[in-house]
Amino acid sequence: MEGQTGVAVNPAKFLRDVRVEVARVTWPGRKETAVTTALVLGMTVLTAAFFFGVDQVIGLAVRALFGAAG
Repeated sequence: MEGQTGVAVNPAKFLRDVRVEVARVTWPGRKETAVTTALVLGMTVLTAAFFFGVDQVIGLAVRALFGAAG
């Protein structure tokens, strides 16, 4: 059986290769996972606050420009 690239595809070999690669992975520990998760959540909150502020400023500008009441 051949793939589109002309390379033979052997499912059993593919699964063996996947197992070898997964064994090479360095998995993060509990502390590293917790720190990374906290950083992602913190940056998400900061980004949301930034875009909320920008949205409010743009909304005020549009209302002032077109004279629409709040």
